[in-house]
Amino acid sequence: MSPTSSTSQHRNARARRDRAGRKYKPERIDLLLVAEAPPTALDRYFYFEYVQQQDSLFRYVCRAVLKKEPTRTNKSAQLAELRDHGVFLIDLQQEPHDSTPLATLVRRLVSRCRRLSPFRIILIKVNVFDAAYEPLRQAGLPVVNVRVPFPGSGQQAKFMRQMQKALKAEVA
Repeated sequence: MSPTSSTSQHRNARARRDRAGRKYKPERIDLLLVAEAPPTALDRYFYFEYVQQQDSLFRYVCRAVLKKEPTRTNKSAQLAELRDHGVFLIDLQQEPHDSTPLATLVRRLVSRCRRLSPFRIILIKVNVFDAAYEPLRQAGLPVVNVRVPFPGSGQQAKFMRQMQKALKAEVA
């Protein structure tokens, strides 16, 4: 694949992610979840309605927030339910993970969070928390002081425990 077609493919994937996210963006964001980055597989994303495998972030967010077991056949209904509960997810890094240090992306994240004006923010993945918690707090944003791991690689039970703790915690 030529570099031009690869760039075009990534640009198209980002536009598709943006459209999918806008479809499920609540009018008022009560809970903003900030994850690290979209998956490197261009056919997978939290807001894509048809993801056949490796959709653990979506599945565990549904379990934690909606208290429902997600299925692959009704993801659009569950995404709508998250939206109706005021839940929205963004990524610190807007492109699939690369070698860019997360700390260099935090200033833009602070601006994005201000524009979204959420009632509370939960950071998902320890490295996201470590890079973004203090700058978000210092910016006066309602960030929760709980490290929530990504629900993969054996961290699913810990994700559920920490997510429940974060959902009940007061904001900084």
